[in-house]
Amino acid sequence: MRTAFSEALDGFDASRPILLVSHNDTDGLSALAILSKALERAGRPAEAQVLGRGESPWSADTAARLRAREPGGVMLLDLGLRDGPIGWNAPTLVIDHHVPRGSPTVAAITGWRMDPIPTTSLLAWWCAHELTEADDLLWLAALGLVGDMAEDAGFAEMAEARRRYGVTALRQASSLLNAGRRSASGDAGPALALLLKGAGPKDVTSGRFPETEALLAAKTEVAQALDRAKRIGPVVRGGVALIGFSSACQIHPLVAQQWRGRLKNEIVLAANFGFRPGWVHFAARTARDIDLIEFLARHAPAGADENYGSGHVKATGGALRPADWNAFVRGLGFGPEQEFPQ
Repeated sequence: MRTAFSEALDGFDASRPILLVSHNDTDGLSALAILSKALERAGRPAEAQVLGRGESPWSADTAARLRAREPGGVMLLDLGLRDGPIGWNAPTLVIDHHVPRGSPTVAAITGWRMDPIPTTSLLAWWCAHELTEADDLLWLAALGLVGDMAEDAGFAEMAEARRRYGVTALRQASSLLNAGRRSASGDAGPALALLLKGAGPKDVTSGRFPETEALLAAKTEVAQALDRAKRIGPVVRGGVALIGFSSACQIHPLVAQQWRGRLKNEIVLAANFGFRPGWVHFAARTARDIDLIEFLARHAPAGADENYGSGHVKATGGALRPADWNAFVRGLGFGPEQEFPQ
């Protein structure tokens, strides 16, 4: 793995900055922060680009933005593995841990076949050791493990991080970091700033840096939205429980996860009709021994695209246009009341 990282880095143009492009959750942001700090220590300048709602490096619009920055190389962090060419000419490395949706045409480091499956931030921390001394960046990898619910997966690095930083500090920091991207604004900027400025998880929560205040406000906003959504009960058809609501906050994964703990025998779908105009975003979770990616593939409506059905076997979801959502839920046996509200 580390050799693959070094080989990819050797192919980058050293006269141009490296562009680190990441997902906006705690795992993706932590991976970006790890590699940004490691590259800086190694004398390799890097720039950051966090992708937000509805953005994908495989989409034409996003690819054009990345291409315009003329990087010496690109690292895609926690953004999936997919077929097809990329839309820029710079050499590229993908670091990811999700179920692949194809074989990329660029270099890739994936944890998908490992047991247990490491998070992207842990992969990044392992890779960072190829560049420089990175032991002090362990807290960032641990935040990604906590954020992606891999805290108890059995990694020795997590055990060391618990001993060094304290599990409460890590959990509190991880929760706060996710609040920005879950808020109505979707702004992950304050979270990334704290990870780049900080030297440990308490720097995220202590108020030492002004970005903490913005994340605390976002966390309150998300908690209020979640409280409203929690009052909506599920509709169950054929082993699928559907909870539909409308919120500008990205709370559908939280709603699905909460109901997963209560509905042990169903596939849980939490559908958010108000998250992004013109789309229905949904999260799928289950406590059963079911491959949710395969389930969604079997029930994919005709218009499903790269926004649909990627992620993890037990935690996935996607986004569909309203007409496709309506076809999807009808195929699952739900009536008109669960379709996109007109």
